[in-house]
Amino acid sequence: MVEYLASRLTVPVIAFLGQGRMGVPMARRLVEAGHKVTTWRRGTGVTAAEAVEGAELVISMLSDPAAVREVLTAALPGLRPGATVVEMSTIGPEAVRELRELLPASVTLVDAPVLGSVGPAADGSLVVLAGGDVSGCREVLSVFGGVRETGPLGSGAAMKIAVMSAIVPAQVLVAETLAYGAAHGVDRDALLDVLAGTPLGQVAERLRTPAAETRYSLGLAAKDLELAAWEGASMATAARRRLQEARAAGLGERDLTAVAEHVGGAPPARAVPLNLSTIPATNGAYSHAVRVGDMLYVSGQAAFDEQGHVVAPGSLKDQAEHIFAVTTRILADQGATWQDVAFIRTYLTDMDDILQLRDVRSRYVTGTRPASTTVEVSKLFRPGLVMEMDLIVALPR
Repeated sequence: MVEYLASRLTVPVIAFLGQGRMGVPMARRLVEAGHKVTTWRRGTGVTAAEAVEGAELVISMLSDPAAVREVLTAALPGLRPGATVVEMSTIGPEAVRELRELLPASVTLVDAPVLGSVGPAADGSLVVLAGGDVSGCREVLSVFGGVRETGPLGSGAAMKIAVMSAIVPAQVLVAETLAYGAAHGVDRDALLDVLAGTPLGQVAERLRTPAAETRYSLGLAAKDLELAAWEGASMATAARRRLQEARAAGLGERDLTAVAEHVGGAPPARAVPLNLSTIPATNGAYSHAVRVGDMLYVSGQAAFDEQGHVVAPGSLKDQAEHIFAVTTRILADQGATWQDVAFIRTYLTDMDDILQLRDVRSRYVTGTRPASTTVEVSKLFRPGLVMEMDLIVALPR
């Protein structure tokens, strides 16, 4: 946790829960504006509850709905009555409604996702789409850019998804246009020059040379369309499938413009290793998961922190909480939830702990139960580990 002392005492104390390409410049904007800011990110050893303690305003900027729910749930013990939580991630209106149910009634919730990427985040030119009562945070939100009030709680999240359901498929469409041209001998630059004079000109120019620096990752774009592809949304659904294929081909961390390299290119690898930057790294001898077509095979997950240390040695409950949280992020990265899990295998060093395991598992695995095997083993591969779990997942089409 890093604290920055404000030059003015009248501004609210702010806790910023976030990381990654957007989180860092946004937190820096708050500091430069003179606010006292406490930041939280994974791997620092500071809990979310400690980070938000005493804060009048809590801002979250995270990767997906699962991460937002996980981090804000962990922050609950530290939230002060009367605080305002501003959720700035792209999570959709349904997830906002779930957060309202999660947070205490005394805490105000505002949904305020942004339009823009890393550059606008750094120079304060984002567009903030704010839903709910922003009277207590409008001035702070203006640090990030222009604030557009969209209506009641959830309307900002809905507006963001609606916009992305047009912008992202448009880039996929141009990528397919370039692939068609290449297949029929059309000069690529000439085609882009012609497109420049059409309403798609700005989008086409983005794909002329795929960005070397990731401004808006292909993986995040796929996640946004997984939220946007409602039943009947044929364009968003088709673009989502394209991006999921590109993500499975290993382009998830690249800029969205890399989709131009994927469409019409070589067939994707049949087995694609997946190792998320948001969870503790492996030792290099295996991948956290491997995708094969519409199936995902998740390696045995054990409770390690970002430094590679065993989490809560000997505690089944704490290790189970950690493993299920990490596995949720692996599923979310591929557009899946626990409802898509076909098979779970769990290894316990003491079968007497199975009731504690069930308590944790029942909060994640709801609805139709997957096939499951639980076995007792004499020991696991690191002293202090008492649980390991692997899965097979049928990914949504």
